[in-house]
Amino acid sequence: MNPKNSRAFALAALASLAGLGAQAATSLPALNVDKTAISVSGLSSGAFMANQLGYAYASTFMGVGVFAGGPYMCAGHSNYTACMYNATISSGQLSTMQTDLTNWSGNKNDALSNVARQKVFLWVGSSDTTVGPNPMAAVKTQYGNNGVTAANLSFNELSGAAHTFPTDFAGSGDNACGTAASPYISNCSYDGAGAMLKQFYGTLAARNNAPASANYIQFDQTPYTAGNPGMASTGWIYVPADCASGTQCKLHVALHGCLQNYATVGADFIQNTGYTRWADTNHIIVLFPQTQVDNTSRATSASGSLPNPNGCWDWIGWYGTSFAQKAGVQATAIKAMVDHVASGTGSGGGGGGGGGALPAPTGVGTSGATSSSMVVAWGAVSGASGYNVYRNGGKVNPATVSATSYTDTGLAPATTYSWTVTDLNSSGVESAPSTAASGTTTGTAPTCTTASNYAHVQAGRAHQSGGYAYANGSNQNMGLWNLFVTTTLKMTGPNYYVIGTCP
Repeated sequence: MNPKNSRAFALAALASLAGLGAQAATSLPALNVDKTAISVSGLSSGAFMANQLGYAYASTFMGVGVFAGGPYMCAGHSNYTACMYNATISSGQLSTMQTDLTNWSGNKNDALSNVARQKVFLWVGSSDTTVGPNPMAAVKTQYGNNGVTAANLSFNELSGAAHTFPTDFAGSGDNACGTAASPYISNCSYDGAGAMLKQFYGTLAARNNAPASANYIQFDQTPYTAGNPGMASTGWIYVPADCASGTQCKLHVALHGCLQNYATVGADFIQNTGYTRWADTNHIIVLFPQTQVDNTSRATSASGSLPNPNGCWDWIGWYGTSFAQKAGVQATAIKAMVDHVASGTGSGGGGGGGGGALPAPTGVGTSGATSSSMVVAWGAVSGASGYNVYRNGGKVNPATVSATSYTDTGLAPATTYSWTVTDLNSSGVESAPSTAASGTTTGTAPTCTTASNYAHVQAGRAHQSGGYAYANGSNQNMGLWNLFVTTTLKMTGPNYYVIGTCP
């Protein structure tokens, strides 16, 4: 979970022990999905991401499972260490996070009213010192504050369990339930995946403890990730035979934790967590997006500059300040995968509606650059009812575009961006994204300074309070005020600085 913990890379050798070997990546399939039965869950950093997706795309996800994670936007305002290690999350911290949820409702995120209808499953081990029961208690409080009823909110604390994904069977190479160690999957005599899926979908048919290996598909993630350095080029999806044959199925997104991606532990998280055992007999497709190691040190929202050597999902702002919003590059990538899987013939609500997605737009190009805008244009798609435009993976048009061009505004000067375009059929089913087109705005690039937090304060770019450094103007928390935490500050106006990078 610790973003700075660099151990355990030798675990890559375990990939050869897993039941699934690497395949030639195929295109992500478009299947018949009940769009009222899409859910998401994750462990550790995957739990933080599942929580973020559940709030940001609340109208898409009817169920959210958090295995050892923390509250929404905790690391958006506090150093990540204040959101784990069994730290107590104060009412003041929760109030600050709630302000974000309230302000972003219906614009940067889906309306909060959608959260109140969700079914939420929370699990943590009592001996978890990596995240721990206290942050999870804050997750429970936060969901209650946003209208999730007691009947729809299941909180489970397992005595003696450490930071791990709990199962009731022994997978090859799993660690002991009371020990936080690779692959962070344990026989705890508790069926975490089964308990969660029953919370979401009700009574389930008996599971199949030997799902067919042919149902696991390695797919190309690159059409969805907009080149994000924290996401792998391939992901996995489990498609039960009946779902592959056209039966309308539910869809669950399962997000691994740090040090659990396929490149590190092989197929352990994909095969040994129990998700696919239940999916196989209950018409559930399971999508397993994948991260990758990113050793480049990057500015974060409140934790200074850090690399991502353990392949964690972005819950601290490595890849932009919108990391917890709909526009977050990783959140957008996962949502685009979900939309594509759910675009097959017959997809809709509970057995009706929908239709196959149209081909992706072609001929996407950019022109007319100014210091703050760019014109994006593309070829018309026959049968399209409209188009959506995505910049660096985040949708930029507030309403569906009816024309074949769009002027994207609010851009930074002298900055290169990448755009893709999707189309919508008459039923509103979205296509896969187009090939990306890039363009660079005119003007002079903003000034960036990378230095220790101590040096920033001494130079007048930041100020300190309570042992932390805060950027002047934006007042963003840069982390500890000392000589050892390094932050990049971007000057966007007179004595106004934000944490970020310059192109």
